[in-house]
Amino acid sequence: METSNPAEPRRIVVTGVGGAPGLDLALTLRKLGHEVIGTDSNPLAPGLLTPGISARTIARADSPLFAADLMELVHNLKPDALLCCVENELPQLVHLRGHLQRAGVRTWLPDMATVTAAGDKWAFHRAMLGSRVPTPATWLPDQIDEIPEGTELVVKPRRGQGSKNVHFCRTREQARVLCELVPDPIIQQRVLGAEFSADCLVDRNGRASVVLRRRLMVQAGMSVVAVTIDDVEATKRVTEVIRAIRATGPVDVQGFITEGSDPRVVITEINSRLAAGFLLSEEAGANLVEQIVNGLFQRAIDHRRLSYRSGTFLTKYVAVMSTEPRAVPDTA
Repeated sequence: METSNPAEPRRIVVTGVGGAPGLDLALTLRKLGHEVIGTDSNPLAPGLLTPGISARTIARADSPLFAADLMELVHNLKPDALLCCVENELPQLVHLRGHLQRAGVRTWLPDMATVTAAGDKWAFHRAMLGSRVPTPATWLPDQIDEIPEGTELVVKPRRGQGSKNVHFCRTREQARVLCELVPDPIIQQRVLGAEFSADCLVDRNGRASVVLRRRLMVQAGMSVVAVTIDDVEATKRVTEVIRAIRATGPVDVQGFITEGSDPRVVITEINSRLAAGFLLSEEAGANLVEQIVNGLFQRAIDHRRLSYRSGTFLTKYVAVMSTEPRAVPDTA
């Protein structure tokens, strides 16, 4: 393990500063004294307009220019490390891990098998069945006729995020129509109950610290009102998921607590990145971002500092940013 001063300022790339996880992580790192290079594919992303963040626009992860853009940034700005906050960038970054390491850039990335299990909801479903972790019944479009009549359903993209193109329905016929509209769809049994997220940090030895948040209000897939909770069974299920797909680093696990049902706790998905509401964990006492930086630079993670207080609330809102006049880039 590295023994340098934990408070030593670093130059860290944070990807996806147009979204809440990336922007909040960038601002938190700035408060800790680090220099932040924020990237996003949208030149109008709020993190690229935020004072104190070195802004760089790069190609989307699905563009053939992504790797070249990122490596050009690395060679020009010579960052010490990179933290990813965009799910669909992870496969590219795993492929680039060796190049980044040779350029002196620290990363904390899962294996490709973990990235696949987290990013593909059908692969995740299969992984959970194999590990006997309760998860919603899931079908592919050609299996619609196997769905029991009367099952409440959710049709969603197999590799989507942020609740985009997610639709609820009550019949197989409705699901069949929605599968024509939703890109690369899957169908899941709808789960009703108290929705939760778990902000987790998994050290390089596989030990996980878990902070549970009940999602009281969700907008566009992002928790905007939440409260920290204690639940032994939910914590146990979260650690089972992490172990099943060999997750590492910052992880977000989501599920439902269904009182009076069996199974009581059902896991719906996992993301190999920080969640949009991770600031609640910090407010509740979990030293999440500082410990992420420790792990990023091969220092020991202090799991004692990842304990938290239950009953802490977070309410997020849209803020107005005022910046100096500038030309508006063409995003078409």
